[in-house]
Amino acid sequence: MRLFTLEDANALIPRVGRDLRLIKTLYAKVDAGRDASRAAAAASHFGGGMAGGTAYVTALYEIGKMTSELQELGIDVKDPSRGLIDFPSMRGDRIVFLCWELGDGDEIRYWHETADGFAGRREL
Repeated sequence: MRLFTLEDANALIPRVGRDLRLIKTLYAKVDAGRDASRAAAAASHFGGGMAGGTAYVTALYEIGKMTSELQELGIDVKDPSRGLIDFPSMRGDRIVFLCWELGDGDEIRYWHETADGFAGRREL
């Protein structure tokens, strides 16, 4: 597990914010095509297919790819559809999460214990 200092995590916010905004847009496309996707899956024994199927599959692929890239950086992606992430960090002698969500601004302002989750966010 990679541990981030506050400075290291804040340095990634511009990139991570861009990625999460794109992921959120892609989730909207997936949600818009969900009913058509279900109908196509139900009709798959007739040959399947759906209008916009390529865009739907591409959006799913991009979400997975971008989420994986964030995780490879050591970021814990909690809810990519809403842009909620955690950066593992040391606080004293224990591991905690520096918590950031789309809309939180340009810097991380919150943290929480590993067991507390978003509801346990506290200001730094």
